[in-house]
Amino acid sequence: MPFSAIGLSDILSHAVGRLGYVQPTPVQAQSIPIVLTGSDLLARAQTGTGKTAAFGLSMIDRLLVRSAPRTGTHPPRGLVLVPTRELAIQVHRALGIYGAPVSLRIAAIYGGVAIRPQREALRRGVDIVVATPGRLIDHMQQRSIDLSGVEILTLDEADRMLDMGFLPQLRRVLTAVPRARQTLLFSATLSAEVTRLASEFTREPLHVDVSQRHVVAPTVSHRVHPVPEAAKTTLLSHVLMQTPASQALVFCKTKRRSDRVGEHLNRTGIKAAVIHGNKSQGARNRALGDFKAGRVNVLVATDLAARGLDIAQLPLVINYDLPLVADDYVHRVGRTGRAGHAGRAVSLVTPADRGLLPAIQRLLPAPLEEVVLERSHASSGGNLQLRAAPTRRRRDDRRAPRSSGRHARPGGE
Repeated sequence: MPFSAIGLSDILSHAVGRLGYVQPTPVQAQSIPIVLTGSDLLARAQTGTGKTAAFGLSMIDRLLVRSAPRTGTHPPRGLVLVPTRELAIQVHRALGIYGAPVSLRIAAIYGGVAIRPQREALRRGVDIVVATPGRLIDHMQQRSIDLSGVEILTLDEADRMLDMGFLPQLRRVLTAVPRARQTLLFSATLSAEVTRLASEFTREPLHVDVSQRHVVAPTVSHRVHPVPEAAKTTLLSHVLMQTPASQALVFCKTKRRSDRVGEHLNRTGIKAAVIHGNKSQGARNRALGDFKAGRVNVLVATDLAARGLDIAQLPLVINYDLPLVADDYVHRVGRTGRAGHAGRAVSLVTPADRGLLPAIQRLLPAPLEEVVLERSHASSGGNLQLRAAPTRRRRDDRRAPRSSGRHARPGGE
């Protein structure tokens, strides 16, 4: 089914065709016809399902194709709110590509960079603004943005914005946009908090739900390595060095811990970059750019990077620290196994963290596979070494069938 069959204008249908989009994804096929009618929308869809194109193409079609485009300087007609700088950059880039055939003017508003160029872009006039809530509030306070002309408001990854404590800022924005607007709300989960947010921001929204019973791609394998806290960095290096030319995203629970892990990997000869909230936006952009270009093999990150990073065919995600919230595990490993590609998720689990595994297991389509690794001290130097133990079992307490007389090799990582 082509995009034109779901109501998208010819000029945009042809444009996405040239980009290689043969047919719409489920979230696009269900959302775009609703948005084009002007109805409010509440959609549940995971990262990687094509939701950016679902709301982006619809907004561009309604604002610049189906109505007369404005000329000269004017306040924005569309506003997209996202939780992180990285996602703001990604959405801004995508919408800029989609809107090129109709000369879309778009600005990205986010913190960590100078505010003056953003003010100048807004002063020149834009059609759509992509913004993080905090920096948008800064512009509102400085009176450098006028939201009175917003016709379509999109909240992307609404659940993440609530998790990050942005509800007060969202309510502040709500008072500045017109009541007679269209509102689109996209979320990976529809918790009670998200439902309450939808009741505040939308009017009789139509619902789209393209999530599956299990929200993790079935192409991802999930392995758990029990490990003492003191042996984590050694085990991490061991796992990464099994496929030294491959790339991996490593998640840590704090910024300081991310820095220490990155330093350790670089000392051991594994090229790594670190990304977290204390890094300047320029440093974060360089780290991500180096990773995407293959100049570094490992990107170490806090949960800031769990959503919004668009990395094609990432083969491996490692949880150096397990997340405290099971849903965050889903967002982390959602970076791998995309578009039908195989992916691996490896978690280093200390005795203190074992209690977090049952909640994670309930979100997965298959049992967590536990591979116990023994420790032994080398005869010279006392360096910690790791080798596979003869025990291999799954987290659902069923023993896995034994292979032909041999246990799994660490090289399976």
